[in-house]
Amino acid sequence: MMKENDYTIPFVFKLIAGSLVFVGMFVIAMVFGAADITLKDVWLALSSQTKGNAISIIREIRLPREIAAIFVGAALAVSGAMMQGMTRNPLADPSLLGLTAGANAALAMTVAFIPAANYFGIMIACFVGAAIGAMMVFGLGAMKKGGFSPLRIVLAGAAVSVFLSAIAEGIGIYFKVSKDVSMWTAGGLIGTSWGQLQVIVPFISISILISLILSRQLTILSLNEETAVGLGQKTTQIKTILFIVITLLAGASVALAGNMAFIGLMVPHIVRAIVGTDYRYIIPMAAVSGAIFMLFADTLGRTINSPYETPVAAIVAMLGLPFFLLIVHKGGKAFS
Repeated sequence: MMKENDYTIPFVFKLIAGSLVFVGMFVIAMVFGAADITLKDVWLALSSQTKGNAISIIREIRLPREIAAIFVGAALAVSGAMMQGMTRNPLADPSLLGLTAGANAALAMTVAFIPAANYFGIMIACFVGAAIGAMMVFGLGAMKKGGFSPLRIVLAGAAVSVFLSAIAEGIGIYFKVSKDVSMWTAGGLIGTSWGQLQVIVPFISISILISLILSRQLTILSLNEETAVGLGQKTTQIKTILFIVITLLAGASVALAGNMAFIGLMVPHIVRAIVGTDYRYIIPMAAVSGAIFMLFADTLGRTINSPYETPVAAIVAMLGLPFFLLIVHKGGKAFS
């Protein structure tokens, strides 16, 4: 008689299936949009030196934009999964815990006070802002015993996010740079250039690689702090590295696409339902799934009201808010 576990699909097949969906979504994202693009145009743009209007649109506008969507989606999904595992909080998400709001505030300050800053400088500012935002949230949570409960952390994150968003808006209005700041923080990938990708992609790639290397330690850490210590883990050092990686991923995402809420919350929960609770499986599947989700949202934003664009952040929020409420209702205390 076969056991129930005998029917479990091996992880490698799930990852292959996810990769095939990713490739299909990438092709759809490249073809659909305001411009009339065919599969042949996409193939020629990627595999030859052929020139033409449609091919130029693919190479200079659509391809860098969709590559940005892939890396932003992967970065937010992986950072969300890591935050949920590290804090054992099912509601943890870079946008809910102050990281993206902190990055936005730092971006506004950089635009206002250092107008000559290049893209690399803006990205570093986003990293610093994300770290400060997260530290403010956890600092508020640590002020009272039991402060790291999921509900209290989310409330602290909401308060800090509103505060930092107000700072960003105030700076934009006072220094008359609102338009410049809005171009970054609106939550979109319009105008993504190859130069931006050359700066951002290495940071995201290295951060995801480090998260994969530490996935086994994160799995143990997600179970119980005492268990991790008992198994010889240096929990303080591991948490520090994980926090730095999360900050890099969230900061890079804001620098590239602005404030994207809920991706880091939704995708890890969906992935756990597919691959289980082992972060050696969650991290790679979250990267693939986050990329698929972001490609889908960006394609929807470009096509739902073509030739006009619907903000990607609005689409993600509309999809994410019901999911957030569902997690609060059903799983808010799942990891506490």
